[in-house]
Amino acid sequence: MITINKSNKNWDNFNNDFIFKFVNDIFLTAPPKPTVTLQPSRTQIYSGETVTVRCEIQGGEGAQWTYEWRRGQVNTGQSSNEYRISRVTESDGGGYSCRGRRSSSWTEWSDITTLRVTVPIKPTVTLQPSWTQIYSGETVTLRCEIQGGEGAQWTYEWRAAKLNTPPTSSEYRITVTESDSGGYSCRGTRTYLLTEWSDTITLTVSSKPKAELRADSTAVPVGGSVTLTCSVSPPSSSSSSSSGWKYYWYRDGKSYEAVTNGQISVSEGGLYSCRGGRGEPVYYTEDSESVRIDTTVSNRPVVTLYPNWSEIYRGETITVRCEIHGGDTEWDYEWETNSTIKPPNQNEYRIRSASSSNSGNYRCKGRMKSSQHKTTEWSDSVTLTVSDNKPKAELRADRTAVPVGGSVTLTCSVSPSSSSGWKYYWYRNRKPYEPVTNGQISVSEGGLYSCRGGRGEPVYYTEDSESVWIDTTVSNRPVVTLYPNWSEIYRGETITVRCEIHGGDTEWDYEWETNSTIKPPNQTEYRIRSASSSNSGNYRCKGRMKSSQHKTTEWSDSVTLTVSDSKSYLL
Repeated sequence: MITINKSNKNWDNFNNDFIFKFVNDIFLTAPPKPTVTLQPSRTQIYSGETVTVRCEIQGGEGAQWTYEWRRGQVNTGQSSNEYRISRVTESDGGGYSCRGRRSSSWTEWSDITTLRVTVPIKPTVTLQPSWTQIYSGETVTLRCEIQGGEGAQWTYEWRAAKLNTPPTSSEYRITVTESDSGGYSCRGTRTYLLTEWSDTITLTVSSKPKAELRADSTAVPVGGSVTLTCSVSPPSSSSSSSSGWKYYWYRDGKSYEAVTNGQISVSEGGLYSCRGGRGEPVYYTEDSESVRIDTTVSNRPVVTLYPNWSEIYRGETITVRCEIHGGDTEWDYEWETNSTIKPPNQNEYRIRSASSSNSGNYRCKGRMKSSQHKTTEWSDSVTLTVSDNKPKAELRADRTAVPVGGSVTLTCSVSPSSSSGWKYYWYRNRKPYEPVTNGQISVSEGGLYSCRGGRGEPVYYTEDSESVWIDTTVSNRPVVTLYPNWSEIYRGETITVRCEIHGGDTEWDYEWETNSTIKPPNQTEYRIRSASSSNSGNYRCKGRMKSSQHKTTEWSDSVTLTVSDSKSYLL
């Protein structure tokens, strides 16, 4: 460094241009700027440790320097390039700077290096309220507490998952969102003193919860009550671990009452809902789903089937009716069934073409039109069974021929025999005969008879029965004769078996019956050209009028034909 002393009386004689030229022509080298370092060089120094503060001048090695130190704005009195602080305390904290002097020249002051002393005090972060589960929209306070540091003026530093503007106070009040979830820790600072960082406390923020409402019954019994339970569960959890809730109840959309235990007993019907609330200001959950509670009245409904048949067949018409006796109350009706098709909410359900989909148990209850929360109990169940198999009538005759002057009894029935309500429709020669209800008629005319059952309105018909042929017996009597009429016939002989019917000019068709091996053709006579033992047997016949196929004779008496396999010899 060059010093120009202006006190020289000749100075004023210098020309200004000369001075500037003189200065510019001189190479000036300014001493370097010192640097203050700390050993150890950690940013965190604990009280009681030994610290070395060193002043380093780069490029000034080998020179004889004298040092001046300041802590803050106060000179420390140290003159060496370093000094050792044993058992550092809070009072040793501060900003250190230095400069060096060689001869009469001083360096600049170094930049300030701050020594912060950390005391072995560990703050604690607490959460208020101290609920294990916090929900989006709630307000919580994080508090940094320094035990043993009471009365001191602390500034606080926070570390968090999300802090837009870190607070410097001991309390951090947040109206949380899910993005505020994470770990929070703090430490205290005071001048050049630091505490340790607290342990991290984890804040878990969940989406807004929804209250859950359960009822032990949905109908208040006569003279009784129903217990309703409201609860708040954390999302994706089966247990209600969140706490501090007060429960707010609503009936028909209006405030009902607030209780702390989440359970009430009610004896009034209505549409109930609830929600939870906690904290100050109160944080509310979403409302629960509504639960309808009915009040049971004493009127008792009854389900009837019309017609009341034990079994219904596919295609029949049936009415299921709900009847409620007592007073002039007007009702809305509700049905419950395990059939595939549910009835409409009316007092009767008319099934115009039943199928197995309608089979099931039916019960009903009524709801007063004037007070929708008042209902009857459920009726007893009535079972409707619909068979997909259309029934077929069955026809039986006590005989197949009307005797002379007599009759035949025909019986028509529908299986199963337990089915009821049938009316029977009769047909003779495929034309309607007469309908009767008891399924039995007596006939004296021959013909081809059949029947079917029908019931209901409109009439549902069964399938037709199998047809039964009934003959009418005439008085003409057939006779069987053998020609020639020998008592014994031998193998190889010729014999004629003839059916003769006397009386009038009637033309007949003939029918034979025999126990021989060979049956005769349906003609008036049977000519055996070479008899054998196969022709032996009893023969009888009857005639059927060609002009009226339902009129027949009785069977003739039997005639026995005996054919011997032994050939006869003349003696």
